[in-house]
Amino acid sequence: MGRTREAGCVAAGVVIGAGACYCVYRLTWGRDESEKIWDDDEEDDEEEASDIVEAGVETGKGTNTNAGVGAGARLQGESKVKAEVGLELQSGSDVKAEAHVGAQSGGGLEAKAKALFSTLKEQASAKAGRGARLGTISGNRTLAPSLPCPGVRGGGCHPTRSGARAGGRASGKTKGKTRGKSTRTPATAWPVRRGKFNFPYKIDDILGASDLQKVLNILERSNDPFIQEIALVTLGNNAAYSFNQNAIRELGGLPIIAKLIKTKDPIIREKAYNALNNLSVNAENQGKIKTYISQVCDDTMICRLDSAVQMAGLRLLTNMTVTNHYQHLLSYSFPDFFALLFLGNYFTKIQIMKLIINFTENPAMTRELVSCKVPSELISLFNKEWDREILLNILTLFENINDNIKSEGLASSKKEFSRSSLFFLFKESGVCVKKIKALANHNDLVVKVKVLKVLTKL
Repeated sequence: MGRTREAGCVAAGVVIGAGACYCVYRLTWGRDESEKIWDDDEEDDEEEASDIVEAGVETGKGTNTNAGVGAGARLQGESKVKAEVGLELQSGSDVKAEAHVGAQSGGGLEAKAKALFSTLKEQASAKAGRGARLGTISGNRTLAPSLPCPGVRGGGCHPTRSGARAGGRASGKTKGKTRGKSTRTPATAWPVRRGKFNFPYKIDDILGASDLQKVLNILERSNDPFIQEIALVTLGNNAAYSFNQNAIRELGGLPIIAKLIKTKDPIIREKAYNALNNLSVNAENQGKIKTYISQVCDDTMICRLDSAVQMAGLRLLTNMTVTNHYQHLLSYSFPDFFALLFLGNYFTKIQIMKLIINFTENPAMTRELVSCKVPSELISLFNKEWDREILLNILTLFENINDNIKSEGLASSKKEFSRSSLFFLFKESGVCVKKIKALANHNDLVVKVKVLKVLTKL
């Protein structure tokens, strides 16, 4: 009977050991990857990280015998990775009985059971330790370099995680889904503005000469786009006042501002154009700004169509051509102006027509103006579908050119002009006259009066 009892105890120990090994496999190697949730919220400035590995060993005797083995370690980093290794075994009623009998058998069998559980505990602890180390490595974070942020003027860079996500379990195997870096595409377009510098003034402060000198010094010495932008906006706002227009010129501010129109950053170029535009209202300032007018014109023609930089450049050119003194500096760009008039959007069309009208008011520029090549599609601007402002501007342009052709006696020298010239389109083709006559019945009274005025001069 003693041998039978000893054999039963051995069988019970084997069953318990096999069950413990199966639980180790199921709870450490066989867990589904999908049970972990990766919280990838990029808008949080900080993330808490903890790697939790818990282990426990519970054994019991009597009618409810539980055998469990667990091992764990808890680590806290900046990213949260949890790895849990737990073992739990609950035997059936038959095994309970045999285990109970075996527990009473004495030291030999008890020593074997303790040795078995000790071995399982060491194996689980080693696997849990590897899982904790994986969690620590995958939790490292670095700051990405400055990236483009479209459509904004300020902001910071987003954090990115260095290293791949710990997709494997304690065994080192990678299983299931692995989520990588965010695939969001930033809107953007130029270096992110970092506002760590405390600018001494608000952008709408009205400054005196000493304060303007400080702003100019900051602008001259700084290479930070954020500081340059604030300084240019501050100077541009102050240049709206006539007393500061003189002060900025006398302090040597015009070359400092104009230097920044060569930068590749479109935001800085736009702010520099705006500041020069306000300063160009002053006649003495125009004499200084004329040095840069050709560069401004070239940049305005080649930059992105309908962009803020292009609009700022066109406004500056319009101000510089209000008088006749510097118009000749831009005569080489007439074909580009008319091409932009056809290609641009509504606001670009309005601004470029104001610029061309400035040239049409100077009879000395008529020959160069009407001899340039223009797209034939320009005739579409006389359609009644356009609103009042477009129609009034194009009618004014036609009226001025027609008057200048008569006053300069160019009608008799029509052989000098090609069929693709503005002269042929407005004067010889007769298409413009037909389009203008069709506008005589326009619903807008102001447009109708303008049409009748133009027709009486034909």
